[in-house]
Amino acid sequence: MTVNEYNTTVDLYSDNLYRFILKHIKDKDIANDIVQDTYEKLWLKVNDTESTNAKSYMYTTAYRTLIDYTRRAKKQEGFDTDKHPEGFETGESNHDLKAILNRALDTLPEIQKAVILLRDYEGYEYKEIAEITDLSESQVKVYIFRARQSLKNYIGTIEAVL
Repeated sequence: MTVNEYNTTVDLYSDNLYRFILKHIKDKDIANDIVQDTYEKLWLKVNDTESTNAKSYMYTTAYRTLIDYTRRAKKQEGFDTDKHPEGFETGESNHDLKAILNRALDTLPEIQKAVILLRDYEGYEYKEIAEITDLSESQVKVYIFRARQSLKNYIGTIEAVL
């Protein structure tokens, strides 16, 4: 990959990569750090990476960095990792659909959240998601199915949300 191709890659994918990471951790500074770390790793491998594979390499690297960060944070802060969906209460006064969807996404295990965001939010194909997450295509499909079922159970019907 040439320097111009690297710069083009940064311009094309930085916003999408940032949003992908931000959806996971909800901290703008940490998301920026992970994106910067991803671009640094890409720069170090600029001679070994083809420009056609750069997007996949970046998402894979960002995803793995995110997983490493999450594991370190859990060990350091000792916060509760038990995430059981509690469901959406129809009497809740907050009817902001985006907030409801974000809360629903937060109930998912990390791997399910990652694959559902890559598929439904970023538009990746199953094969690409499998490469990014080091899963088989069938595992990706199962995780996406389970994530969608969990989201459906959490949110309930659209009439309850609106």
